[in-house]
This record gives sequence, C-alpha cells and structure tokens, in this order.
Amino acid sequence: MASQSGQQPQSADQVHPNAWEHVERKFTNKPASEYFDPCQDYADRSLKCMKRNGFDKEMCNDYFQAYRDCKKQWVSRNLLALLLS
Repeated sequence: MASQSGQQPQSADQVHPNAWEHVERKFTNKPASEYFDPCQDYADRSLKCMKRNGFDKEMCNDYFQAYRDCKKQWVSRNLLALLLS
C-alpha cells in the first residue's frame, strides 16, 4: 500500500546539505601521508615507456634511471630525517 501522506522521500543532499563540504574540507586539510611516494610519477612514466616500446628495457633506460635517482634521494632524505630525530 502506498503512503497517503503525499510526502516524497528526501534525498541525502536534502537531509545533510553541507555533508560534501564537510568531507571536502576535511580532505583538503589532510596532512600528507608519510607513505606518499613522490617518485610514483617516475614509476608511471617508466611503465608507460615499457608499454609504448613493446617492453624493451633498453628503450626506457632514461626513465628507469630517473626513477632510481628519485628513489635514492627520497630514501636518503628520510633516513637522514630519521637519524636526526
């Protein structure tokens, strides 16, 4: 049986109009994770290079080296920060 009240159910936006704003504010003010990998862009580029060149590693050596350099710098920086703390 249908309800005779004539009211339509309210959507979540109508019940909590500022819910998304609250979540968005919380997300944008979130501190960076200590597990964030700043070298992920280099890793993605090297994988794209591999796919583009039929998985021929020789064609992507520059991308791999850039990733290794980034990772080495990041790890040494984290190690130094750990030792100084």
